[in-house]
Amino acid sequence: MVTPLNHIPVLILIGRPASGKSEIIEYLQNLDPADRMERFHLGELVILDDFPMLWTWFEEDAILEKILGKPRLHTDAEGYFKFDYLWHLLIERFNKEFQKCARDLPDRSPQTTTIVEFARGSEHGGYCEAFKHLSAQLLHQAGVVYVSVSFDESLRKNRRRFNPQRPNSILEHSLPDEKLQRLYQVDDWPIISQGDDRYLHINGLRVPYVVFENEDDITTSNPQGLAERLEDVLDNVRQLDTEK
Repeated sequence: MVTPLNHIPVLILIGRPASGKSEIIEYLQNLDPADRMERFHLGELVILDDFPMLWTWFEEDAILEKILGKPRLHTDAEGYFKFDYLWHLLIERFNKEFQKCARDLPDRSPQTTTIVEFARGSEHGGYCEAFKHLSAQLLHQAGVVYVSVSFDESLRKNRRRFNPQRPNSILEHSLPDEKLQRLYQVDDWPIISQGDDRYLHINGLRVPYVVFENEDDITTSNPQGLAERLEDVLDNVRQLDTEK
C-alpha cells in the first residue's frame, strides 16, 4: 500500500468564467506557505491557467492580420476558434507544462502543488471531452474542485470585472455577453459527475472531487468566509484522496 502524501499534489480547479476560480488562486498565493500547507494541504504553488495561452493566440492573430497582412492562425474575425480541436490543444499544453514541472521537481520543494485552472462549456465538448486529454501522470495525483455558480451569476460577475484597460488581466478580463452565452451557458458538470458523489471516472482512473458552492459570491471581499469554505472543501479532497 502506498502511503499518501500529506498535501494535494495537483488541484484541478474548474467552473464557469468569473465563478471565482481566479480569486481562490489569488487568495492562496498570498498566504504564508506554512499556513497554506497546514490549513489547505497545498505546497509551493505552480499555476497552470489556459487564459494566458488563449490571450497569446488572440494577440498573434491580431499581429498576423493587422500588421503582417497574413491569415489568422487560431481564431476567426469574431474571436472564435477556427477549429474545435484547439480547445484540446490547450489541455495537452497543460500536460506538457506539468511534465516539465515534474522533471524539474528535484530542484524544487518536494511538496509542490500544481493548480490547473480552466473553464469549459458544452458548446465545445465540455469537461467530458477536456478530461479525456488530461494525462495519467497528472490525473493520478489530482483532486478536482468545481466552483459552482449559475450562468446568471457567471454573467453578472463577468460584466462586473471587465476592465478595458487590462483585457489580458487574469482578474479583470471579460467576455462579451453573446460569446459567454454561446460558449458557456450550457455546462456538462452534472453529466460527468452523476452516479458518484465522490469520484470522477476519467480514463480508467478515479479522481476525487468536491463542489465549492459560490452562488453567494463568497470569493469576493469576504476572505474569512472564503477561507472557511475552502478549508472545508480541500479537507474533503484530501480525505477522498487517502481513501481511493
